[in-house]
Amino acid sequence: MLYIIGLGLSEKGYSKEAYEAIKECKKIYLEGYTVDFPYKIKNLEKEFNEKIEVLDRDKVEDLSLVKEAKKEDVCLLVYGAPLSATTHITLIQEAKKAKTKVKIMQGASVFDAIAESGLQLYKFGKTTSIPKFEAESFGEIIKENLSINAHTLLLVDIGLDLDKALDKLENSAKKYGVDIQKIIVCSKLGNKNSKICYGNLSELKSKKMEKPFCIIVPGKMHFVEEEFLKSI
Repeated sequence: MLYIIGLGLSEKGYSKEAYEAIKECKKIYLEGYTVDFPYKIKNLEKEFNEKIEVLDRDKVEDLSLVKEAKKEDVCLLVYGAPLSATTHITLIQEAKKAKTKVKIMQGASVFDAIAESGLQLYKFGKTTSIPKFEAESFGEIIKENLSINAHTLLLVDIGLDLDKALDKLENSAKKYGVDIQKIIVCSKLGNKNSKICYGNLSELKSKKMEKPFCIIVPGKMHFVEEEFLKSI
């Protein structure tokens, strides 16, 4: 059996069902390439009293997990929700082809936690990301969302600092003719020391925000959303 388990957002954000499944597994793997973890992996090892092997993208995508899971119970731990990344969907597809059993265990993700910003979830448009490499096409998604008065969630590549991410956002906005007045930066959502800041780009570049963080470009806001943000 291959378990793909969402850890949620905090050290103890996983479910009791997930904990019990992890304890039954012969091997415990952790997907370590999509997010900057807000806590130490050693803390998880203490909780489970088991060794956790951190996998890079190549190791997850080479499908060795599917082969292992055909012989014994193994699990892949994923920060947040288990199926946010397309790689994990591919794992399920390949497991089905190999007739390997798969069980998905859900966990809270940034897509849930951004509601802490006060913005209404159903008013978000397409989600995009700010990459470390030289690419600015995410500005086109922001422009598209703003054209229908929708908010944009920007996920930030692992290892990218806030000031660099905001520089990229500013450059992309100029390239695509997007007028960004104010943005929201959310840091370590779902953790006890989470932080949400609202302001213009130049103000937020100097803010100290711990990883992982995400950025929201608000679309047209309801007065309730505006009032909430003013209170942050």
